[in-house]
Amino acid sequence: MDEATDMHLRGMIAGEADALGRVMFRAVREGPSAYTEAQRNAWCATPPAGDGWAAKLAAQEVRVVEALGAPVGFITRDGAYVDLAFVLPGWQGRGVFAMLYDRTEADARAAGLRRLWVHASLMAQPAFAAKGFAVVRHETVARRGETLDRAEMEKVLV
Repeated sequence: MDEATDMHLRGMIAGEADALGRVMFRAVREGPSAYTEAQRNAWCATPPAGDGWAAKLAAQEVRVVEALGAPVGFITRDGAYVDLAFVLPGWQGRGVFAMLYDRTEADARAAGLRRLWVHASLMAQPAFAAKGFAVVRHETVARRGETLDRAEMEKVLV
């Protein structure tokens, strides 16, 4: 059976926050990246976990793609802001981000939002651009002694 056909989109389930933290950690730390190892470590030194992480996710709309019984990607939205979007390295390029984003945009449109915006990493910018986002401005942020380039991007929905 093709494991890609077994992917399904759902909301976050209770108790899943730490598993999503591990998806984020692996997405940042493994596989090809435009960032150095030091930058990746500064961005995400350990998998996000615990009560604070769970509360952050609980305060947002979270969509998850599951395959083979486990999360392989997730996206969060806080109003018009797409806060987090991560896909496991082995699942990138297989339609996971498209599933996540398309549902997020549909939900935003249903909520009457006029635009979506994101701070996109160098790795995420092409995926968001493919979904119609444009760069508003490039920026550099400092984190744990490292600097990380990213872009503020937006998509007008009306």
